[in-house]
Amino acid sequence: MAYISLSKPYRWRPRPSNPQSLTLLRLFSSTESPTGATAATESATEATAATEAVAAAEAAAPAQTRVPKPKQHRHRNPEKTEDIICRMMANRAWTTRLQNSIRNLVPEFDHNLVWNVLHGARNWEHALQFFRWVERSGLFKHDRETHLKIIEILGRNLKLNHARCILLDMPKKGVQLDEDLFLALIDGYGKAGYGKAGIIQESVKLFDSMKELGVQRSLKSYEALFKAIMRRGRYMMAKRYFNAMLSEGIEPDRHTYNVMIWGFFMSKRLETAKRFYEDMKSRGISPDLVTYNTMIHGYNRFKMMDEAEQLFVELKGRNIEPNVICYTTMIKGYVDVGRVDDALRLFQEMKSFGIKPNAVTFSTLLPGLCEAEKKDEAVNMLKEMVQRYIAPKDNAIFEKLLTLMCKSGDLDSAADVLKAMIRLSIPTEPGHYGILIENFCKAGVYDRAIKLLDKLIEKEIILRPQSSIELEASAYNPMIEHLCNHGQTEKAEVFFRQLMKKGVQDSVAFNNLMCGHAKEGNSDSAFEILRIMGRRGVPGEADSYRLLINSYLSKGEPADAKTALDSMLESGHIPESPLFRSVLESLFEDGRVQTASRVMKSMVEKGVKENMDLVAKILEALFMRGHVEEALGRIDLLMQSGCTPQFDSLLSVLAEKGKTIGALKLLDFCLERDCSVDFSSYDKVLDALLEAGKTLNAYSILCKIMEKGEASDWSSTKDLIKSLNQEGNTKQADILSRMIKGGEKSGQSKKGKKEAVVAS
Repeated sequence: MAYISLSKPYRWRPRPSNPQSLTLLRLFSSTESPTGATAATESATEATAATEAVAAAEAAAPAQTRVPKPKQHRHRNPEKTEDIICRMMANRAWTTRLQNSIRNLVPEFDHNLVWNVLHGARNWEHALQFFRWVERSGLFKHDRETHLKIIEILGRNLKLNHARCILLDMPKKGVQLDEDLFLALIDGYGKAGYGKAGIIQESVKLFDSMKELGVQRSLKSYEALFKAIMRRGRYMMAKRYFNAMLSEGIEPDRHTYNVMIWGFFMSKRLETAKRFYEDMKSRGISPDLVTYNTMIHGYNRFKMMDEAEQLFVELKGRNIEPNVICYTTMIKGYVDVGRVDDALRLFQEMKSFGIKPNAVTFSTLLPGLCEAEKKDEAVNMLKEMVQRYIAPKDNAIFEKLLTLMCKSGDLDSAADVLKAMIRLSIPTEPGHYGILIENFCKAGVYDRAIKLLDKLIEKEIILRPQSSIELEASAYNPMIEHLCNHGQTEKAEVFFRQLMKKGVQDSVAFNNLMCGHAKEGNSDSAFEILRIMGRRGVPGEADSYRLLINSYLSKGEPADAKTALDSMLESGHIPESPLFRSVLESLFEDGRVQTASRVMKSMVEKGVKENMDLVAKILEALFMRGHVEEALGRIDLLMQSGCTPQFDSLLSVLAEKGKTIGALKLLDFCLERDCSVDFSSYDKVLDALLEAGKTLNAYSILCKIMEKGEASDWSSTKDLIKSLNQEGNTKQADILSRMIKGGEKSGQSKKGKKEAVVAS
């Protein structure tokens, strides 16, 4: 607030030295004999006399024969008792042992000692403990000054209940209450107290209780109450108490009106503020610089710059010199309404009058220059700030400066902004680096962008918890993509892992890392990124999966390639036919037939109908390895998808290689589904069964063939009947003989091939 005056600097109260306490202190902290102090005093006196003699000799001697002064050892002043007590309370727990140590140190507690200990306590708890202890122990009876001191300490730290209890207990101790004691709680000395803590009712209660307790209320009390009320926007309550003050015959002064006007503007009560301003002048109270500053600031809140200008001119006309606050307020008003040129003019005017802009002035004008795209003026102002070492508190100003420089294409000036922040000891944030990195990447100056990135990673700027300007995706994605495309994926991952710790889950960055690791042959690192994406629910891109799969295949790791392919399918991507073929071939060549079979199943289910030559090889390998049921399941899936395998080829191979069980089940499968099979394939399977001695199986399958109306002129039929009779299966032999004879009589023996009805 412009009208609040600075508090007076504290002055330590001198206290007469207590020789007895010093002696006790020496005994408490040293192993010297009691006579050591006297000897030290005598030696100090002798040293002083010797020093004076040397000084006199130097003054009398000529300049040419000047004798160098002997080195003097400066004696440290003994530590004050109150400082020792404060240090003891800070370093030790508040126990009976500590209390006894303080008793031994100080045989008698006087007013100055107690007051100084309260003032020098490291925190409010130490002060309150000491305050209560000396009173309860009967070591000291508190007076008004010590009560006021502890109330001030508690008020500053918002320990208001403690302060109020101490205040209201004072009459019981026989200590007279006065107005200043209440002010410490009502106003909180500008920084604490009930008003700022938001407990308006308590401020009002304390103010009202002053009259009940016989404490005279003056203008100071009312002003403290007005501040507390206005801080919370209770302007109607402030008006009521203002009228009550007038009814009590207390006349307001300039400071009172300044407080009221400020409060009304804070509550956006323009007309009320103007009315109080006129009432102030009607009472013969001339506005001062604080009044004008308050009014100008209020008009700025309503963007009424014409009225603010009139007051500024009136201020000068009354020979009141505007200060830096006044100029800064006007500059802020111009910037808020977009009149940046007028703000610049006023800025130059204040400097011409010898008024130096402060950090608030620069912080006010610089954003306006950036919005108006006045680059040169902004650069000059930044240089002046660096020369004078003036650092604004708002880091967002530098974000706007960086954006302005980059937008104008002046990347060197943008880099200078970052250097200026470092020189001004302003903590740089990830967002500041991000603006530069993004624009360096856009300009193709990747080497400079990488240097900035190295600083980000090394200093862990991204992980700073106090950062308020975070890195944008438009900054880190181009950087990560460039690193991944130029063999620096590891650095890109270190960078992105820091971003992940801040909650970033960018799918573009994840996929770039996957692609980068895959291109560099670091398949395991790429798959680890894929796992992280899965845990966090980040979708992967098809190209990233393709690169990862090919990376595994190039390293001869088909099983891992299959795992990556499964992840690709789970994420909703359909691999292309060549990618399926590459995985199938790699698995098949590695002897992983069943794994290849599962990939084949996924391929068919996804509607990819190419690569049938590989499908035939996989089916054959399944039959050859005895995985008959799995092979039949795959054949059934193929037929449902409209892809009929070459049954004759499969049956021939199985029969030739003696895989009779597989051939039998496959032929049985074909007969049940009326699949198209050559007669020669029947013959080959029957011959293989008969040769293997599996006459009953041959009998069973032959019967099914004949029941379907298929070939019954198998050349080895007589051999099968003979084998059945030899094995004792005469019934089956007889049935087969009659079936053959009956077929010959009916003339229903068929030659050729029958078309199968394919199941849809």
